[in-house]
Amino acid sequence: MERSFFIRISRTVALVALTCAWLAGAGVAQEGEGSSPAARTEPKGRFVTLPAHYSKNAAAPLTPSVTNWTGSLGSGLSGFTMVGTDPSSTNTTTTVTAYLVPIRLLMSPTPGGIFDPAHVLPNGRSVTQNVVDSPIFNAGIDFVQGGTDLGNTQYLDAFQRATFWSDVKTNTNYHVLLNVVVLPTVTISVPAASGSIGTEFGVRVALMDINFFDAKWQSIISANGTITPNSFPIALTYDTYLTSGGCCIGGYHSAYGNASAPQTYAQFSYIDHTGVFSQDVSALSHETGEWMDDPFVNNSGCGGLLEVGDPLEGETNYGGYPYTLNGFTYNLQDLVLLQYFGQSPSTSVNGWYSFQNANLTVCSNGQ
Repeated sequence: MERSFFIRISRTVALVALTCAWLAGAGVAQEGEGSSPAARTEPKGRFVTLPAHYSKNAAAPLTPSVTNWTGSLGSGLSGFTMVGTDPSSTNTTTTVTAYLVPIRLLMSPTPGGIFDPAHVLPNGRSVTQNVVDSPIFNAGIDFVQGGTDLGNTQYLDAFQRATFWSDVKTNTNYHVLLNVVVLPTVTISVPAASGSIGTEFGVRVALMDINFFDAKWQSIISANGTITPNSFPIALTYDTYLTSGGCCIGGYHSAYGNASAPQTYAQFSYIDHTGVFSQDVSALSHETGEWMDDPFVNNSGCGGLLEVGDPLEGETNYGGYPYTLNGFTYNLQDLVLLQYFGQSPSTSVNGWYSFQNANLTVCSNGQ
């Protein structure tokens, strides 16, 4: 059955991206290898959110969903559900197991059509290992924002502490951490009707239809007894962009299964070329931040959803900031704090609107 989804495009590229989608027509087919220059359109980096899709026939899971709490932006303002516990009333650490699943894609023609996270990077590590060693899953960086020390911790934990700093500066043991576990690589053969090989941002990449992949990814999750609703499975693709009516989607997050205990999940692409969209773990930082603050894809916010990465993906370097850890310089995307969504009173660190103090004000419906 065909499933609908929402495409969320950066405010700075929205009009152009919509025009490109209209011009693209045949989408992936126009962007594959062998396309004539006249048929190509400029790539536009974007992220999407697939709305949660629950089934009444899905069996109730043996474990609850990921640990979560509910709050609001203020008296009479929108409510939300987030991963972790309430920072205003708890002083504890929540640790969620993040199952990283490398996805090896077989595109036609092979062997040149193999896109595998086992690829070894110039630093001698595989793509998968470089992700595992990143600030998404490791402490080692002391995040000091505007003179405020948020702690030596993982990036998304530092972000969440910044979001609720007026509470966390008292409840100093409050953390939301990820414990990464790498599961065996899964190989997907992509039929010509669902993907091709193309060049985007000057990089040779696999192009794969998002609905084709999402169906595969849900099946992979469901078939793996290790993955449970209280964990967070993340699909890792290498030098790949998902597509829908054109390129280029760097990642998405969603939820499915039984509505009483949804399985949350995400996908991101690792592009190993400097300065391009979805470089190294930038898309992972985007999607993990949005999962943490909107795990079930139902929080109301500016533009329809409370998605903390979208307002900044159109900034310089796609909103990414360099951080060096374990001998590698990663790109972590800036994320907006709740003050951006009109939270009152604000709990944001330094009264900022984003983790990197981007030049923002309270958003309007059009962002």
